[in-house]
Amino acid sequence: MRSIFQRLIALSVLILLSPLLIVLYFIVRLTSPGPFIFKQKRMGKDKKPFWIYKIRTMVEDAENLKSKIQNLNEADGPAFKIYDDPRYTKVGRFLAHTGLDELPQLINIIKGEMSFIGPRPLPVEEAKKIPKKYQKRFSVLPGIGSLWVVRGTNHSSFDKWMALDLEYIKNKSFFYDLKILLLTAWLIIRLLTYKISNNK
Repeated sequence: MRSIFQRLIALSVLILLSPLLIVLYFIVRLTSPGPFIFKQKRMGKDKKPFWIYKIRTMVEDAENLKSKIQNLNEADGPAFKIYDDPRYTKVGRFLAHTGLDELPQLINIIKGEMSFIGPRPLPVEEAKKIPKKYQKRFSVLPGIGSLWVVRGTNHSSFDKWMALDLEYIKNKSFFYDLKILLLTAWLIIRLLTYKISNNK
Protein backbone atom coordinates (compact mmCIF):
# COMPACT_ATOMS: atom_id res chain seq x y z
CA MET A 1 0.00 0.00 0.00
CA ARG A 2 2.82 2.39 0.94
CA SER A 3 4.57 1.73 -2.38
CA ILE A 4 1.39 2.48 -4.36
CA PHE A 5 0.88 5.68 -2.35
CA GLN A 6 4.43 6.85 -3.11
CA ARG A 7 4.00 6.11 -6.80
CA LEU A 8 0.77 8.11 -6.94
CA ILE A 9 2.40 11.04 -5.12
CA ALA A 10 5.43 10.89 -7.46
CA LEU A 11 3.14 10.89 -10.52
CA SER A 12 1.19 13.87 -9.15
CA VAL A 13 4.38 15.82 -8.40
CA LEU A 14 5.78 14.99 -11.85
CA ILE A 15 2.64 16.34 -13.51
CA LEU A 16 2.68 19.41 -11.27
CA LEU A 17 6.32 20.14 -12.09
CA SER A 18 6.02 19.39 -15.83
CA PRO A 19 6.06 23.13 -16.78
CA LEU A 20 9.35 23.54 -14.86
CA LEU A 21 10.81 20.46 -16.55
CA ILE A 22 9.84 21.83 -19.97
CA VAL A 23 11.64 25.10 -19.19
CA LEU A 24 14.70 23.22 -17.94
CA TYR A 25 14.64 21.04 -21.06
CA PHE A 26 15.04 24.06 -23.34
CA ILE A 27 17.66 25.68 -21.09
CA VAL A 28 19.80 22.53 -20.99
CA ARG A 29 19.45 21.76 -24.72
CA LEU A 30 20.15 25.36 -25.79
CA THR A 31 23.21 25.87 -23.58
CA SER A 32 25.17 22.69 -24.28
CA PRO A 33 25.18 19.83 -26.79
CA GLY A 34 23.78 16.51 -25.64
CA PRO A 35 20.54 14.95 -24.39
CA PHE A 36 18.33 16.43 -21.66
CA ILE A 37 18.17 13.21 -19.63
CA PHE A 38 21.26 11.42 -18.39
CA LYS A 39 20.84 7.81 -17.32
CA GLN A 40 23.25 5.59 -15.45
CA LYS A 41 23.20 2.05 -14.05
CA ARG A 42 22.85 2.15 -10.26
CA MET A 43 22.49 -0.61 -7.70
CA GLY A 44 19.12 -0.70 -5.95
CA LYS A 45 17.29 -2.78 -3.36
CA ASP A 46 18.59 -6.34 -3.00
CA LYS A 47 21.47 -5.31 -5.28
CA LYS A 48 19.21 -5.20 -8.31
CA PRO A 49 20.65 -2.83 -10.96
CA PHE A 50 18.40 -0.19 -12.49
CA TRP A 51 18.70 2.85 -14.72
CA ILE A 52 18.58 6.08 -12.74
CA TYR A 53 17.37 9.24 -14.50
CA LYS A 54 18.79 12.71 -13.98
CA ILE A 55 18.83 15.99 -15.86
CA ARG A 56 22.18 16.10 -17.64
CA THR A 57 24.53 18.45 -15.78
CA MET A 58 27.82 17.61 -17.48
CA VAL A 59 29.38 17.76 -20.90
CA GLU A 60 28.28 15.05 -23.31
CA ASP A 61 31.40 12.85 -22.96
CA ALA A 62 31.64 13.21 -19.16
CA GLU A 63 31.89 9.46 -18.51
CA ASN A 64 34.88 9.15 -20.82
CA LEU A 65 36.61 12.07 -19.09
CA LYS A 66 36.27 10.55 -15.62
CA SER A 67 39.54 8.64 -15.83
CA LYS A 68 41.40 11.90 -16.51
CA ILE A 69 40.27 13.59 -13.30
CA GLN A 70 40.62 10.76 -10.78
CA ASN A 71 43.18 12.87 -8.92
CA LEU A 72 40.45 15.43 -8.13
CA ASN A 73 38.23 12.93 -6.33
CA GLU A 74 37.17 14.39 -2.95
CA ALA A 75 35.65 11.18 -1.57
CA ASP A 76 37.38 8.37 0.21
CA GLY A 77 36.32 4.75 -0.14
CA PRO A 78 34.90 3.50 -3.47
CA ALA A 79 32.80 6.62 -4.17
CA PHE A 80 33.77 9.28 -6.72
CA LYS A 81 32.67 12.84 -5.93
CA ILE A 82 33.89 16.30 -6.89
CA TYR A 83 31.79 19.22 -5.67
CA ASP A 84 32.93 21.58 -8.42
CA ASP A 85 33.43 18.90 -11.05
CA PRO A 86 35.17 20.43 -14.09
CA ARG A 87 32.83 18.41 -16.32
CA TYR A 88 29.81 20.47 -15.23
CA THR A 89 28.26 22.80 -17.75
CA LYS A 90 27.50 26.29 -16.41
CA VAL A 91 23.79 25.50 -16.11
CA GLY A 92 24.56 21.97 -14.94
CA ARG A 93 26.55 23.20 -11.95
CA PHE A 94 23.52 25.19 -10.77
CA LEU A 95 21.18 22.22 -11.27
CA ALA A 96 23.49 19.80 -9.45
CA HIS A 97 24.20 22.10 -6.50
CA THR A 98 20.50 22.79 -5.95
CA GLY A 99 19.33 19.21 -6.47
CA LEU A 100 17.04 20.11 -9.38
CA ASP A 101 18.85 17.56 -11.54
CA GLU A 102 17.30 14.80 -9.42
CA LEU A 103 13.69 15.60 -10.46
CA PRO A 104 13.51 12.89 -13.17
CA GLN A 105 14.00 10.30 -10.41
CA LEU A 106 10.28 10.72 -9.78
CA ILE A 107 10.05 8.36 -12.77
CA ASN A 108 12.19 5.85 -10.84
CA ILE A 109 9.73 6.07 -7.94
CA ILE A 110 6.79 5.52 -10.30
CA LYS A 111 8.58 2.43 -11.65
CA GLY A 112 9.07 1.11 -8.10
CA GLU A 113 12.88 1.33 -8.27
CA MET A 114 13.33 4.16 -5.78
CA SER A 115 11.64 5.86 -2.85
CA PHE A 116 11.40 9.51 -1.82
CA ILE A 117 13.74 8.81 1.11
CA GLY A 118 16.47 6.16 1.39
CA PRO A 119 20.19 5.56 0.91
CA ARG A 120 21.47 7.26 -2.22
CA PRO A 121 22.08 4.65 -4.97
CA LEU A 122 25.67 4.29 -6.09
CA PRO A 123 26.87 3.42 -9.60
CA VAL A 124 27.06 -0.37 -9.92
CA GLU A 125 30.87 -0.56 -10.03
CA GLU A 126 31.19 1.58 -6.90
CA ALA A 127 28.41 -0.30 -5.09
CA LYS A 128 30.19 -3.63 -5.68
CA LYS A 129 33.06 -2.34 -3.53
CA ILE A 130 30.91 -1.53 -0.48
CA PRO A 131 32.36 -3.35 2.58
CA LYS A 132 30.35 -6.25 3.99
CA LYS A 133 29.50 -4.38 7.21
CA TYR A 134 27.48 -1.86 5.18
CA GLN A 135 25.60 -4.33 2.97
CA LYS A 136 22.35 -3.72 4.88
CA ARG A 137 21.97 -0.45 2.95
CA PHE A 138 20.79 -2.62 0.03
CA SER A 139 17.86 -3.99 2.07
CA VAL A 140 15.66 -0.96 1.31
CA LEU A 141 14.78 1.04 -1.78
CA PRO A 142 17.29 3.81 -2.52
CA GLY A 143 15.96 7.35 -2.22
CA ILE A 144 16.04 10.75 -3.86
CA GLY A 145 16.56 12.31 -0.43
CA SER A 146 18.62 10.81 2.37
CA LEU A 147 19.62 11.32 5.99
CA TRP A 148 23.20 11.80 4.80
CA VAL A 149 22.28 14.94 2.84
CA VAL A 150 20.00 16.65 5.39
CA ARG A 151 22.58 16.12 8.13
CA GLY A 152 24.90 18.32 6.06
CA THR A 153 27.49 15.57 5.87
CA ASN A 154 27.78 15.23 2.10
CA HIS A 155 31.45 16.21 2.43
CA SER A 156 32.12 13.76 5.28
CA SER A 157 34.01 10.49 5.12
CA PHE A 158 32.69 7.44 3.33
CA ASP A 159 32.33 5.57 6.63
CA LYS A 160 30.23 8.41 8.10
CA TRP A 161 28.01 8.31 5.01
CA MET A 162 27.49 4.55 5.31
CA ALA A 163 26.87 4.80 9.07
CA LEU A 164 24.09 7.33 8.46
CA ASP A 165 22.51 5.00 5.89
CA LEU A 166 22.40 2.25 8.52
CA GLU A 167 21.03 4.70 11.09
CA TYR A 168 18.25 5.58 8.67
CA ILE A 169 17.34 1.93 8.10
CA LYS A 170 17.27 1.29 11.85
CA ASN A 171 14.85 4.19 12.45
CA LYS A 172 12.88 3.95 9.21
CA SER A 173 9.18 4.80 9.60
CA PHE A 174 6.53 6.89 7.86
CA PHE A 175 7.05 9.87 10.18
CA TYR A 176 10.85 9.59 10.04
CA ASP A 177 10.67 9.64 6.24
CA LEU A 178 8.30 12.61 6.37
CA LYS A 179 10.70 14.52 8.62
CA ILE A 180 13.63 13.91 6.26
CA LEU A 181 11.46 14.81 3.25
CA LEU A 182 10.48 18.16 4.80
CA LEU A 183 14.10 18.88 5.74
CA THR A 184 15.15 18.02 2.18
CA ALA A 185 12.55 20.41 0.73
CA TRP A 186 13.73 23.17 3.10
CA LEU A 187 17.36 22.52 2.12
CA ILE A 188 16.52 22.80 -1.60
CA ILE A 189 14.66 26.08 -1.01
CA ARG A 190 17.65 27.48 0.91
CA LEU A 191 20.09 26.38 -1.81
CA LEU A 192 17.93 27.85 -4.57
CA THR A 193 17.60 31.15 -2.71
CA TYR A 194 21.34 31.31 -2.09
CA LYS A 195 22.33 30.39 -5.66
CA ILE A 196 19.84 32.80 -7.25
CA SER A 197 20.83 35.70 -4.98
CA ASN A 198 24.53 35.11 -5.67
CA ASN A 199 24.05 34.92 -9.43
CA LYS A 200 22.47 38.38 -9.72
